[in-house]
Amino acid sequence: MFTGIIEDLGELIKKEKEGDNVHFTFSCSFTNELRIDQSIAHNGICLTVVDIDGEKYTVTAIDETLKKTNIRKLKIGDKINLERCMKLGARLDGHIVQGHVDQTGYIDEIKNEEGSWKFYIKYDSSQSNITVEKGSVTVNGTSLTVVDSGHDFFSVCIIPYTYHHTNFQYLIKGSEVNLEFDIIGKYLTKLYRMY
Repeated sequence: MFTGIIEDLGELIKKEKEGDNVHFTFSCSFTNELRIDQSIAHNGICLTVVDIDGEKYTVTAIDETLKKTNIRKLKIGDKINLERCMKLGARLDGHIVQGHVDQTGYIDEIKNEEGSWKFYIKYDSSQSNITVEKGSVTVNGTSLTVVDSGHDFFSVCIIPYTYHHTNFQYLIKGSEVNLEFDIIGKYLTKLYRMY
């Protein structure tokens, strides 16, 4: 379980294929605090630490994860949003995030709003995921508030702190992003379609 509050930007150091799996090795500021079997969200994807070597740690992504998320496109030197799992009893500063990416979308437009940035994100609406204005959504693991909501797009506003402390600063028009839609909305949508 996560909150969508990004702790650090990790850097991809190594990428190694083994069968259908890929091992990703990252460096980040809190590597020395990690332990084997710990869960970390990487651009919103919950992955398990399988090895730690000094300032580097390794996680493994299975074929299903590679197909459904943007992690397959990472290149050496790329930056990724990182968040360790939440502690029981800690403040929930973002919203309830599972670390299970529902689908990817892409950046359709970026507007400079004179002090913030407005990102318009398009996604395939055939998968029945929805957003609502002022509701929550997770983009590359970042908990955000929906500004505009359409049947196949939504927008979010990014303040300077978030922009400079996440990989939003590297996104351009056409960039693929991982999307996790609000868990409450997903349950309500499923219930509505059942009855």
